[in-house]
This record gives sequence, structure tokens and C-alpha cells, in this order.
Amino acid sequence: MKKICFLVGDLSHPGGTERVTTLIANALAQKDFQVSILSLVDGKQPFFELVPSIKTYSLYTKKISFKKNFFGAIWRIRKFVTQHHIDTLVVVDSISCIFTVPALFGLNIKHICWEHFNFNVNLGVKYRDIGRKWAAKYCDYIVTLTHRDQELWKNNLSNIRSKIITIVNPSTFEGIEHIPDLDFKVILAVGRYRYQKGYDLLLQAWSGVTNKEGWKLVIVGEGEDKQKIIDLSEFLKINDTVEINSSTDNIAKYFKSASFYCMSSRFEGLPMVLLEAQSFGLPIVSFDCDTGPAELISNGISGYLVEPENIEKLSDAITNMMNLDKDSYLRMCINAKENVSNFKVNEIVKKWLAIL
Repeated sequence: MKKICFLVGDLSHPGGTERVTTLIANALAQKDFQVSILSLVDGKQPFFELVPSIKTYSLYTKKISFKKNFFGAIWRIRKFVTQHHIDTLVVVDSISCIFTVPALFGLNIKHICWEHFNFNVNLGVKYRDIGRKWAAKYCDYIVTLTHRDQELWKNNLSNIRSKIITIVNPSTFEGIEHIPDLDFKVILAVGRYRYQKGYDLLLQAWSGVTNKEGWKLVIVGEGEDKQKIIDLSEFLKINDTVEINSSTDNIAKYFKSASFYCMSSRFEGLPMVLLEAQSFGLPIVSFDCDTGPAELISNGISGYLVEPENIEKLSDAITNMMNLDKDSYLRMCINAKENVSNFKVNEIVKKWLAIL
């Protein structure tokens, strides 16, 4: 039985990266693979449910400085993959390749880098750039989430020896029988409270919607900027129409109560949450950021794409969606549902099986 290991940052986080890693790992475990997940830090209590056969491990039990423990992390990864006789290591996030490339040197282990951001984003961390260069030279495969990002990798790096391919994220929810309604008067946004998600931009856009008529903006997530978002909603005097919630393992209840979804991200990879929203038939208003929204949303057909970080245009698009007539809204809901049918787990897993 082939042994597959996913290396992640921390499996206990409730983010999209952890969610899709869990989804793919579960699917592979049900196809006669022996699957394990190794977190760099903690992660032994996964936020999302795993099938019983999947074993979880952690490199370190508490947060450490990986700069100070650089060689220690490399040694621990090498020790883990050899002791557990790993056949394929899937590195979830290219930055971790600064550890895995030297850790796997000389070992007969297939090495796959699974990029979850996009090439234009390094989050101010130079090691992510180094990780990408090493991955392109030494990994067997680079898996990007969009064709746009695949081209960014190919056009911005030299000395590429890896095969760079695109495998999209699957939808978490399938076969959902749900019809949304404008009368719910709820706009939903889901994700970590941090700079990337642009909730500061979303609140400013919501503040610019002049006639809210009983509508409410609902945000769900966790993160370091949560209090800042609460404070900003109060400063903008819109806190009576904004509901800020913590993350939950029952996110479906929020999708079922929403009229449409709004994404204000400054950058993405391929946002899982957009697929989840479309699974529930929700039209989407989103910034056309790099990368992902343009590959999931047909402007004016299944939602609205807006110039990145343009608060005024986001406000206008939200207003337009709120004021759609019933027939136009229903068509958008149907189109959203049809799009997500292209992202079924079984079809995506077939592409993974081809490279494992």
C-alpha cells in the first residue's frame, strides 16, 4: 500500500487550505492509500473531520522560531519520512519547501509542492520566494490551483525542472438541495480576520450602501484582526447592520441563510469558499483579485467581478445584487450551481492519482 504524507502548517486551523487538504486526504484514504498528515506545529486535533485511518503527527508541539530551528526542522522531516517509509510527500504551501528540499535530498521519495497562494504573493516573507525556486528545481511536481498561477510560475522562474500542472480545488459540498432567496437579506463573507481577506475594504463598501432596508452583513471566521474589524464597524457606525462571528464546524447554516456571498480579498489562490457558496446556489460579488475569482465567476452571469480594492465599485455591485429582480436573481443562482458541478471531488482526485 502506497504511503502518502501531507505536510501542512497546522491542521488545527479552520482555514480553506486545511479544509481542502482534509478533503483530498480523506478521498485518497478511501482509495487504498495509507495517508498521514504532518503539521509543522501542533495540529494533532484537526479542525475538520478526518476518516479514521488517517494518522496525524506534528513536528513540534508548540510554536517555535523556524529561523533558529531551520536545520532541526530539516532533520526532523527527514527522520519522519524515513521512519514512516513515506512514498510521496505533498508539501502544502511552497514556503515549506525550504525544509523539504534538503530533507528529501538523496531519498527515493516523490516530492510534490502544492501551492495555495499565487506566485505574485509572498506575504513579505523572502523564504517563500526561495521555497518556490527550490521547488521548481527539485520537486517532481508543482501543483497550482489556477491556470493563471501556472503561467506565473512558468514565466517568472528559470531553471525549472519540475512539472508544473494545475489541479483545481474540489467543492466541499455536493448534492446540496437549497434555493437561496433575496428576502433573507443576508450578505455572507467567510474567512480569517486578516489583511489578505480585505474585511476593512468590505466594511467601507458596506458603509457606502445607502439604503440597507433591513439587510445585514454577516462575517464568519477567526484571526488576529478580529477586534480591528469590530472596532472599524463601530467607527463607521454600521455595527447595527454587521454581525461578526467566530468560525464554526457547521458553516452550512450560514450559507443556507444567505442571499449572496461577498469576497473582498486582496489576493487568493483558488478560494474554496467561493465553491462552497456556489454549492448552495449563492451568487457572488467579488474583487477580481489574483487568482481565482475570474476562474469561478462569470461576470453578470453568476455574480459580479469588481476592480480589485475599489471600494466604491464593490459598494455599487453589492447594491446592484440587493436590488435584482427575482427572475434575474434566480438565473444567477442557477448559473452558480451549474458552475460548481465542474469541481466534484471524484473528478479532482483522479488528477491527483495520476501524479501520486
